[in-house]
Amino acid sequence: MQHEKLHIILAEDDKDDQLFFKSAFKDLKLDYSLSICNDGIELMDYLNANSETPHIIFLDLSMPGKNGLECLKEIRANVKYRDSAIAIYTSLASSENHEESFIRGANIFIKKPRELSELKKILLEVIYINWQYVSDGLNKENFMINY
Repeated sequence: MQHEKLHIILAEDDKDDQLFFKSAFKDLKLDYSLSICNDGIELMDYLNANSETPHIIFLDLSMPGKNGLECLKEIRANVKYRDSAIAIYTSLASSENHEESFIRGANIFIKKPRELSELKKILLEVIYINWQYVSDGLNKENFMINY
């Protein structure tokens, strides 16, 4: 049985955060492809232009052009992405952003860590997490990862 390569998208406008994220994934030595979009408009253009459905979309909330919550709403309105997991990946970890992300259909909310080792732990948890609540209904207790 052949396993499928994990298709991941990161929507992030900060170049340092992009490098940090790429470095963490590279160290995990998984079979994956990573596409990076520099803002929300680029993300939505990418999704509309590609037939491959991503497994996980990491979505920053604070991006120019179209913010993460606007993208989240658009993505969840498209049945094509109902099986894609969406992880909010942000430094804006306010209770309002947390609540709004949950309501709009994000699978998980991650406050950006400062240490590479923390990010690696988070990424492994997101990848290997039991996504059972995607089909059984969202569970607010395991919605936020905060190291």
